[in-house]
Amino acid sequence: MGSITAEQEAIEALVREHYAPVYRFCARRIGPTLAQDAAQETFLTAQRSLARFDGRSSVAAWLFGIAHNHCRNIARKGRHEAPTEADWLCESAVDESMEKTLIDRQALRQALGKLSQEHREVVLLHEVEGLTYAEAASVLGVPEGTVKSRLHHAFLNLRTSLLGGEEVPA
Repeated sequence: MGSITAEQEAIEALVREHYAPVYRFCARRIGPTLAQDAAQETFLTAQRSLARFDGRSSVAAWLFGIAHNHCRNIARKGRHEAPTEADWLCESAVDESMEKTLIDRQALRQALGKLSQEHREVVLLHEVEGLTYAEAASVLGVPEGTVKSRLHHAFLNLRTSLLGGEEVPA
């Protein structure tokens, strides 16, 4: 029986640390059923290209970029399912004293669901996943200024939607 190589240990550590966020990232784009396949493909691709990772972005941003490509390919094939409102944000344990927070989360989920795909992606990458503007731009393959612009318009639309008004044109 052979011993585990350093590369195998690195991949295992990568999966342990990043699988859950990558899975959630995929579930928000293609639904929970196909997200598991996309997440697994993401880590297989990462394993094959680990030697080429140059460290110009965070490991999380690199993995989200790979996941974004896998999700986009699945969506192009028409195999994706529409994410449910529960897929937009992570659920946490809830008790009755958190009813107001629950209502706010529900309103936020609905408002996120009204955003265009482009606006929703920048909000999720920057605000939920915690990527910088540059990292989100790298994941999406757009200039950093485009991320900032989309985020600005997304926040305008979210604010308007949460306050019960009409959406602001992008």
